[in-house]
Formats: sequence, structure tokens, C-alpha cells
Amino acid sequence: MNWRRSQSGTGYFDPLTASKYTSLTTYKRDGTPVATAVNVVVGGDIAYFRTWSTSGKAKRLRHTTRVELRPSGPRGKPKGDAKVSAIAILLDGEESRKAAAALARQHRIVHGIVVPRLHQRRGWTTQQYRLDPLNITSSDVPTEPS
Repeated sequence: MNWRRSQSGTGYFDPLTASKYTSLTTYKRDGTPVATAVNVVVGGDIAYFRTWSTSGKAKRLRHTTRVELRPSGPRGKPKGDAKVSAIAILLDGEESRKAAAALARQHRIVHGIVVPRLHQRRGWTTQQYRLDPLNITSSDVPTEPS
């Protein structure tokens, strides 16, 4: 699969290719949104990002996998009005290795060198996530607090 910017402009995640960074919004148990900046690699209707297993976003994704993404700057400040909703799926095995390789190819310094070394030095477990287009009928959409 070609992990570079899509030339056709028809992929679900193509709005994210306009920026090097993406604001990833995850949700707390009470439905409160929390946005953080991540690097995303896009290939048509699939996208990947990574984090470490004890990060806040990884903890939030354990109970609510619905996310929203917007092109952003390095601090997560959104650029423009584009917004994409998705489901984040924790990967393992071969697909996780492929996602890590795709991230390392597209973001050579950050995900090819810095992130792997930093996570290893700190003893963190790196996790790759696949982003799938949001199925509106999904039961994973956050609900109002009781």
C-alpha cells in the first residue's frame, strides 16, 4: 500500500494529509474530550498512529475507541475545518509491525529514531493503533454521563 499523500483525494482520511501533525481527540469516561497531537500515516481508508501503553490517550482508548481527528500544528491546535471521525483499534503482531514501519518511513526522524529509542530507554511499551472510518451505528460512541 502506498503510504504517501493520496493523489486521488478520495480516501476517507485524506483531509489529514494536509498537515504533518494531527489533533487526536479521545474521550474520558464522562464523555469529556481530550485532544493531543500525534503523527498519522494515511493509506486510503486506513490510517495509523502510535503512543505508549501508559499514556493518557491509551488509557482513554481502552474504554472508548471513538476518536476525532483534525489537521493541526505540533501542539495540537487545529488547522482549518476538516474533521474526521474514526474508531481506533489496538494492533498486535504483523499488522502492528507494518504500522510501525509505515510511521518510521513517513516520519523518519521522529518515528524512525526518536520515539523507539525514547520508549525503550524509559521502559515503555509502544502501541500502534489502526484508525477505521467510524460506523455511525457503532455502540462505541460516548454517551451522556448518568
